[in-house]
Amino acid sequence: MSFPDAKILDVNLANMEVKTRSLPGDVYRLYPGGSALGVYLILQEMPPGIDPLSPDNMLVFSVSPLTGLPVSGQSRVVVTTKSPLTGTIGDSQAGGFFPAALKANGWDAVVIRGRAEKPAYLYIDGDRAEVRPAGHLWGKVTGEAERLIKSENSDEKLEVAQIGPAGENLVRFACIINMNNRANGRNGTGAVMGSKNLKAVVVKKARRTDIYDKELFSQLAGSVKQRLKTNEAVSGLGENGTAGDVTFLQESGYLPTRNWTSGHFPEGADKISGLAMTETILKERDTCFACAVRCKRVVEIPGKVDPLYGGPEYETVASLGSYCGVSDLETIALANQLCNMYGLDTISCGGTISFAMECYEKGLITKEQTGGLELKFGSGEAVVKLVELIARREGFGAVLAEGSRRAAEKIGKEALDYSISVKGQELPAHMPQFKPAVGIIYAVNPFGADHQSSEHDPLLMSPEESNERKWLAQIGLWKGYEDPYVIDDEKIRFAIDSQCFFSMLDTLGLCQFVWGCSWELYGPSDIVELCKAGIGWETSLFELMRVGERRINMMRYFNAREGFTRKDDYLPDRMFDPLPDGPSKGRQMDKQQFAEALDTYYKFAGWDTETGNPTGETLRRLSLGWLLQK
Repeated sequence: MSFPDAKILDVNLANMEVKTRSLPGDVYRLYPGGSALGVYLILQEMPPGIDPLSPDNMLVFSVSPLTGLPVSGQSRVVVTTKSPLTGTIGDSQAGGFFPAALKANGWDAVVIRGRAEKPAYLYIDGDRAEVRPAGHLWGKVTGEAERLIKSENSDEKLEVAQIGPAGENLVRFACIINMNNRANGRNGTGAVMGSKNLKAVVVKKARRTDIYDKELFSQLAGSVKQRLKTNEAVSGLGENGTAGDVTFLQESGYLPTRNWTSGHFPEGADKISGLAMTETILKERDTCFACAVRCKRVVEIPGKVDPLYGGPEYETVASLGSYCGVSDLETIALANQLCNMYGLDTISCGGTISFAMECYEKGLITKEQTGGLELKFGSGEAVVKLVELIARREGFGAVLAEGSRRAAEKIGKEALDYSISVKGQELPAHMPQFKPAVGIIYAVNPFGADHQSSEHDPLLMSPEESNERKWLAQIGLWKGYEDPYVIDDEKIRFAIDSQCFFSMLDTLGLCQFVWGCSWELYGPSDIVELCKAGIGWETSLFELMRVGERRINMMRYFNAREGFTRKDDYLPDRMFDPLPDGPSKGRQMDKQQFAEALDTYYKFAGWDTETGNPTGETLRRLSLGWLLQK
């Protein structure tokens, strides 16, 4: 069976022109979805040097040929653009039902260009797509806007991906929300959408019926149910969500606390853990299209927190909790709800607030500057108030709406030390002192620090007889580790292999909690079978890994043309300071070892060790020689 063409909806908001075009199957096979397709289109069609918040920036929603197939962990949409937070390529992913509906309506990508003269939203129903007025929706929080959209279309089953007031106000870490609680969270994609006066992309609910080999597909899809019954890791994920990580990381001494000055939060960790959430405010578990794992939290606090807006996951519990020294779970749940209502990335929001708290406690900003707010660690009241001020760009919130890096530049040079970010994007809640290979990926990742771009170091310590170890071997690792802190050449080589694997998952829109090796539900070889059974794609793991590698190198090329070099592949200085307390006391990264590890990474990746950019030989090997003609 030949590879399908990609069907692309191309929307120019400046003149309200809506066009359909296709990408030939032989080309689409090289960039089969996600941000691989998104960055390919951007590199082909958008010149360098574009202001991310100008009408000339492109915003690409993309799925994959596998999206919407009735199997666990496939309903993900990626938004690709030039990030207003980092200035790099921007990549942000979300689950839910919107991705499956977009693909079932026949679309592989939606490209948004230009800027509407007045607020608008895009409505898609099969082949019919039109731009509609959204002035009455502008300024509305996500829940209210979605309710109005469904009401005026007399259709409760519409899937809505939208921005809240934060995106409208061009907060640089604004996100795009679907289902009121699934977020394309990182890189400020919501600000780009807001800069285009685009409130929402609305899709008619639909289902795919085009399974290539129904018998083989049924066997593959059904096998996950049996594996779930005996899988302790996923059972724990379903029971306590990703917030279950709080307990393990606190016990290990690596729960980022008070703006990363410590990995130890003894006065609060138990109060904000996944178990505490399950025993107090958890209402139910939710899921994405066709997924049996049901890892999504839904919480409720009568009169305070509405289950419509879901519930906090680990990154949110940490960033709005331990980062800020806040130990009240109800306050964290409220702050999470406000982020989902206004459309804010919880990681960057919490990281920026904790940055401000440290600046305040160190005397770099005053109560007069904050409008009377006492930004002390532990103040849940300050966290909640700042979320609202940031979203509205009011008062001191207007400074923080720029992100911690830009805010630090305004506050003063000393404040830069307290911005825990890479390329301007605040770090997710996994400490490189504990996970050094993850730290290397934080530094080199094209769109800033990201915790879902490679395998995590402790998971390389899995038992030799485990499925996890067997599947890790399929993508590169041939030995295990007894010590997570090791950072040798082989581990760096595997970090690259796992980065390519995760990049492939992101391209194909596959959720790492189902298709990642560490969860022992599906392995790499199962993805090859999924491609064959689902769409008749006769592929190999080698080809799929090459797809992931190609995506990474296109992104690095994009950054290179925007002026990024090796100097931008760094970690915050705080990662190289010894941790002061707790079980991890004294643990730190070594600067010389880090620099040498970067050299090793570049050599293995086929990048120039001076510039950090892909060599011409590497680009040609990956069928990207056309970039050299640009």
